[in-house]
Amino acid sequence: MFQGSMVAVVTPMNIDGSLDIASFKDLLDFHIQSHTDGIVVVGTSGEAPTVDFDEHTYLIKEAINFVQGRIPVIAGTGANSTKEAIFLTNQAKNLGADACLLVTPYYNKPNQLGLFEHYKAINDSVKIPQILYNVPFRTAVDIENDVVIKLSFLENIAGIKDATGDLSRIDFLANRVEKDFIFISGDDLSFLEYMKKGGSGVISVTANVRPELMQQICKYVINENFHEAELLNKRLEKLHQAMFIESNPIPVKWLLSHLGKIKPAIRLPLVELNNDYHQTLINAFKESE
Repeated sequence: MFQGSMVAVVTPMNIDGSLDIASFKDLLDFHIQSHTDGIVVVGTSGEAPTVDFDEHTYLIKEAINFVQGRIPVIAGTGANSTKEAIFLTNQAKNLGADACLLVTPYYNKPNQLGLFEHYKAINDSVKIPQILYNVPFRTAVDIENDVVIKLSFLENIAGIKDATGDLSRIDFLANRVEKDFIFISGDDLSFLEYMKKGGSGVISVTANVRPELMQQICKYVINENFHEAELLNKRLEKLHQAMFIESNPIPVKWLLSHLGKIKPAIRLPLVELNNDYHQTLINAFKESE
């Protein structure tokens, strides 16, 4: 179920900061029409840290009701509080999500035992496929390989989204984790090489604006047509880089607004993309055509 190009979809907002559900549904339809393989809603790219519990649950509900099973919906339900993560994961299960994506607890910096116990508590509390999300650049905590191995044998832990960009990790883990454990890249810059090493797909920021190309690259890799995948990905290299010219999701939301798909709105403490970077993003997008 969890393979190919899965978009870390942004959360459209109105200028007053309220949720723009009409644009949200338009984005979901855009991805379905573009053959995106899965949708991650209210992940970190969806500004999960700044939506409240009611909004968080509402976005998951609206996505599931709109998608109607046409493609998998993965709900972002991670939190820096284990209790909150269990609550959100349970909400997502009850609403009918296909899986949950659980970012490591941020800021409080648990040690490796704390990370294991955090994920084990969620695993023990909610019966739904759960994907670990390791992005130490943003959270200041790293799930070490030994902990990933231990977690892989828990009943509901289905895989990991690895945004470290460290390709040696999948090499080390591949033959040590539980046999059905899946590897998903969380790094657009290295996802192609990650998939060639055995990753099943990517949860992508770039796919917000180039879903059809990301889906085709993943399809090529899954079919071991690596040369065509590499040629197509070259068109996206500058766009991959430009997506992180400022903190995600600032650049991708600005580009989507420039393309007329959403309003130019983002929640504080994030603000709209610096004017100095507008042309860089426009040029990178044009080069991907």
